[in-house]
Amino acid sequence: MLLQDLEEFNPITIQCHDNPDADTMASGYGLYCYFKDKGKDVRLIYSGKNKIKKSNLRMMVDTLGIPIEYVKPLEEGYNRVEGLLITVDCQYGEGNVTRIDADEVAIIDHHQVEVEGVELTNIFPGLGSCSTLVWKMITDGGYKITDENGLGTALYYGLYTDTAQMSEIYNPLDKDMRESLEFDNSYITMFRNSNITLKELEIAGIAMLRYSYNEEHEFAVIRSQPCDPNILGLISDFLLQVDQIKTCLVFNETEDGYKISVRSCIKEVNASELAAYITEGIGSGGGHYEKAGGFVSKKLYNKKYDCIHAEAYFNNRMNDYFHEYDIIYSKDYEADLDSMKLYQKEKLPLGYVNIWELLPVGTPITVRTLEGDMDLVVHEGLVIMIGIEGEVYPNRLDKFEKAHMRLESSFKAEYTVDWDYVPIIKIRSTGQNMPLLRYAKMCLPNGTVQIYAKPLERGVKVFTSWDKGKYMLGKPGDYLAVRSDDLHDVYIVEKDIFGRTYREV
Repeated sequence: MLLQDLEEFNPITIQCHDNPDADTMASGYGLYCYFKDKGKDVRLIYSGKNKIKKSNLRMMVDTLGIPIEYVKPLEEGYNRVEGLLITVDCQYGEGNVTRIDADEVAIIDHHQVEVEGVELTNIFPGLGSCSTLVWKMITDGGYKITDENGLGTALYYGLYTDTAQMSEIYNPLDKDMRESLEFDNSYITMFRNSNITLKELEIAGIAMLRYSYNEEHEFAVIRSQPCDPNILGLISDFLLQVDQIKTCLVFNETEDGYKISVRSCIKEVNASELAAYITEGIGSGGGHYEKAGGFVSKKLYNKKYDCIHAEAYFNNRMNDYFHEYDIIYSKDYEADLDSMKLYQKEKLPLGYVNIWELLPVGTPITVRTLEGDMDLVVHEGLVIMIGIEGEVYPNRLDKFEKAHMRLESSFKAEYTVDWDYVPIIKIRSTGQNMPLLRYAKMCLPNGTVQIYAKPLERGVKVFTSWDKGKYMLGKPGDYLAVRSDDLHDVYIVEKDIFGRTYREV
C-alpha cells in the first residue's frame, strides 16, 4: 500500500496506540503533515485510559507543536469517526489500541502481522521504528521532510527511543533515515535528559537485584517491571560491566507482548543475531553486533508457548542458542576433505566493483546491505562482489582474476534481481553515499576455481580469513565451503544460493 492509495479519502483520522510513545506520535505526525499538505481534513488522535504524562513526551508535543488530541473512550465502548481511520505503530483491533469505527480502515505498522483482512495495510516487520516506515512512505510520496515544522526531529526521536538510543538499529532503512534527517540536536538532548522518572530509576534498581545467571555460558537474564524501552537498554548496558557476564537479556511485559534488550561483549556472540534467534517465529529482533533488541508478540507467543512462563522461555532460549552452534576459526581450521564433495561454480552473472579505483587507498568505508553493515578500509586490490540474490562480500584482486572473466557491461543492465534494499557504499569520513550498482560491472566465473563443500547438519559460526572479528552464520542445510586452492579460505553459502550457483564435479 502507498500513501497515494489513501488520498481519495477525506476526512482522515490518524490514531496512535493507547499510552503513546515517541515513535507512534512521530509516525502519526509524519502522516498528518503529509495529508495536510494534500489539503485533507486530517486529525491526529489517541485514546485509552491515560493521557500522556511522561515529561519527555509532553516536551516533544509542546516543543514540536504536534497537534495530537486525546479522545476519551465512551463507556459503552463505541466510538466512531467519518472517512478513513489509519492506525499507526499498531494494528486495528489489537489490545493496545482502542477500537474506533470508521467508514474505512488502514494500518501502518512495523510489528509482526497480527491482524488479517484489512485491505489497506502496510506492515513492515523488522524495522527499528514505525517512524522509519512513515519516513519512507511520505518521501516516496514526494513530500520533502524538513525540520521547519519539527518533523525531522520528531522522526529522529521516534527512532532514537524505539532503538534504545540508536543502539539496536539493524535494518538499513533505519540507518538511512537516521543519516538523512535534518533535526534539532538541542531538542533531542532536552528530551533525552527528561526520559527517566524516579519510578523508572527504582524499577531499574529492583530489576538488577533479581537477575538469573548461567555459569556455564556466562549469561544473565533479567525481568523488569513495565517501563520505557530505554530502561531495558540502561539495565543491559550496566550488566555487561560485570566481569562474569558476557551476554545478557533484559525484558519486560507490555500490553501486547514482550520487549527485549540484548547485549554481548564477545565476538563469538552477535547480539543482533541472538535477538533474532530469541524472537524467531513469534516476533522480530536485531541490532548491532554488541547491542540489539526486539519484540515478542504475546498473541504469537501464547499460541506456541502457552504453558511456559516468559522468564523460563527466555532462559531456555538463551541456553539453547549456545548449544546450537559450533565455531570455526578459518586460520586454524583443518578441513576433513573426505567428508566433502568437490564443486564448481556455475557461469551465472555476478557483479563486481573495484573500490580501489574509485576511492583513495586508506579510505574507511561502510558497505551497507540488508544483511548488515560491513566496515572496510580501501586497499589496492579490494574488490566488492555482488551475488545472484544481492549478497555482498569482499574479495582480493588476485583471487578475483583467477576465478572470473571480466565483462564490460553493467551488472544491473544485464542481470536484474528484485532486492528489498539496494546496497550502498558509505564514506565514513564524509557521510557520502555511493550506490553500489552504479559502479558495478558484470563478470562470470571461469570454472578454474573449485570448492570443497558439505551441507551442515547443525549450526556453525565461521570466522573467515577476510573478517576475523565477525562470523558468518550457517544454519542446518546451508553449506560449509572451503576453497580448493586455499584450505584456510572457509565460508558459508546459504542453501538456496548454493543450489543455484554450484554443481558437483
